Amino acid sequence: MKSIPKTTIIVPNWNGQETIVDCIDSLLNQSLVSTIIVVENGSIDNSLKIIEESYPEIIILKQKRNLGFAGGVNVGIRYAIDIGFDFIGLFNNDAIADKNWLNSLVTVLEAHKNVGIVTSKILDYQGKHIDSTGDFYTSWGLPYPRGRGELLSDKYDLDNFVFAGSGGASLYRSSMLKQIRLFDESFFAYYEDVDISFRAQLFGWKVLYQPDALVYHHIGATSKTIKGFTTYQTMKNLPLLLWKNMPSSLLIKIMPRFLIVYLSFFISAAIRKQLQFALKGFFKMLLLLPRASIQRIYILKHKVVPDSYIKSTLIYDLPPNATKIRRLRSIYWSILRKKHV
Repeated sequence: MKSIPKTTIIVPNWNGQETIVDCIDSLLNQSLVSTIIVVENGSIDNSLKIIEESYPEIIILKQKRNLGFAGGVNVGIRYAIDIGFDFIGLFNNDAIADKNWLNSLVTVLEAHKNVGIVTSKILDYQGKHIDSTGDFYTSWGLPYPRGRGELLSDKYDLDNFVFAGSGGASLYRSSMLKQIRLFDESFFAYYEDVDISFRAQLFGWKVLYQPDALVYHHIGATSKTIKGFTTYQTMKNLPLLLWKNMPSSLLIKIMPRFLIVYLSFFISAAIRKQLQFALKGFFKMLLLLPRASIQRIYILKHKVVPDSYIKSTLIYDLPPNATKIRRLRSIYWSILRKKHV
């Protein structure tokens, strides 16, 4: 008789009192039974009280301070690995899962032994627009969630390989995590899921998108409450993501384009009166760069795929929503064409 993989879902929670009940209810009502673990990430609202009083059946791992998404889920992952879970799911505290969400993801990992991560079709809370159908990485050193902001249609109804899975609603193979190591806690939040997926790709694992795994997400419910949070994390994490993982033969081609975009982010931050957060993120990145360089040596030493494979996974264009940078690029190319006429 075929054994059922031991599966757990980890929910990192920080001040999620407005959404955590709907989130946990949706996970407890799954068609496939799993163990629910909430990492209580130092909340200062009533989250912990609500969870303890309403859900005595779930496991709560209490943290004294906010460890961020990466640090919080790592607490849960280490616990799950020690217990012996085969599959480890991550789920945002401001999201709701369709009742067959987990079963759809587990079916993929059972059927495809080379897949280490399977990710979901994530919609906005009303189910009208797409939040993510898997993340992609561009030749400009910029990741982006495929389909974000598009009206829901059948455009992304086929399962296919993607570059990265969203940490907000993905299932990870425990054996893969033990091999490639856990989330990079220096990222805290933003792009840590792309970072671990990049590492998985380098170590020979695939990332698959499963459109039948539906999730409804309150987009930005947490990050919008902290001024400058997104700007700071973006300016800190984007260079680290590129530097840590990109093979040298590709890095020398991508880096010049990335530096242009990175400079434009400073200009954009200044216009939005968030330059101080951008500079703070930049200087924090510089402090983390030596550590990232050591990680780079380890990662590239142990990678098993050729550079040509990583090249084949990249999108050779800017992200679809990079409208301002696209305009600048168009002006640049028009000037060049005029000079050669």
